[in-house]
Amino acid sequence: MSLLEVRKLTKVFSLGSLFSRLRIRAVDGVSLAVKEGEIFTLAGESGCGKTTTARIILGFEYPTSGDLLYRGKDIAQFRDRRVWFREVQAVFQNPFDTFNPLRRVESYFFETVRNFHLAEKKNEEAFIDEKLQAVGLSFAEIAGKYPSEFSGGQLQRASIARALLTSPSLLVADEPVSMVDASLRMSIVNLFRSLRDTLRVSVVYITHDLATAYYVSDRIAIMFRGSIVEEGPVEEVLARPRHPYTKLLLESVPEPNPERGFREVVVCEDREEYLRAGCKFAGRCPEAGKVCLEEVPENVLLGNVLVRCHKYQEGGLMV
Repeated sequence: MSLLEVRKLTKVFSLGSLFSRLRIRAVDGVSLAVKEGEIFTLAGESGCGKTTTARIILGFEYPTSGDLLYRGKDIAQFRDRRVWFREVQAVFQNPFDTFNPLRRVESYFFETVRNFHLAEKKNEEAFIDEKLQAVGLSFAEIAGKYPSEFSGGQLQRASIARALLTSPSLLVADEPVSMVDASLRMSIVNLFRSLRDTLRVSVVYITHDLATAYYVSDRIAIMFRGSIVEEGPVEEVLARPRHPYTKLLLESVPEPNPERGFREVVVCEDREEYLRAGCKFAGRCPEAGKVCLEEVPENVLLGNVLVRCHKYQEGGLMV
């Protein structure tokens, strides 16, 4: 049984005035499963729907349709939302936005402990220190300090420690290293790997950075315009990409090779891609055929990888 299962998740936003309203499917029929003790990555360009998917999992947005199952149980059946929030915690992009600059960081820890009645039989400070130790900090290092007194890496570690207070089974980390110095990014992603290995915590890792995704992930799903176009073990998806969009993403990653130079990829922010009748990527796909403009492709299983592309369907494009 999967720890978290998402079934045909859809989120529709309405744009424009009352009489000329445009309906955009920010998340369009997304299905995925996160296993216990794994790091599952949602990757794609800005606006692809990965953060909206994360917000729905966290309960910050309500889906238009679809189901979310936690250990086989529909989360809508959790009458006490605190039960869900104990099991699933968030790590946000900018740690300096996570903490109020006018509040001491330790106050967030004590507040969480008391709200969830976490240390009724233990010393609160000792309980908090235990979680801080798991991320390489200690209570003595945060006591009495404001967010501005920490580096970005330290504050992000403190944010992860706060999320660990409830002993969650799942962390949803939305671009957790994008606001951290490059020298500190590996320490954060290594921390996620350590939490997976030592505490069996699962992580939904949201990113546009394929380098860290390749390093930290067990499995990865590539999103484009609200849909997952390719999903599977990270080594297979990123080392041997099948979908044309996955190939484009990999080609857009700069290489430290002066002979090749920087290959600029133009990313078109065209909302018509959300409304396209056939494949949403057809307007940019170098391999698109007539069927791509007319019909939505179905998922095709190629070994351990799911690919949503006419290229691999029977009677579709030539492989």
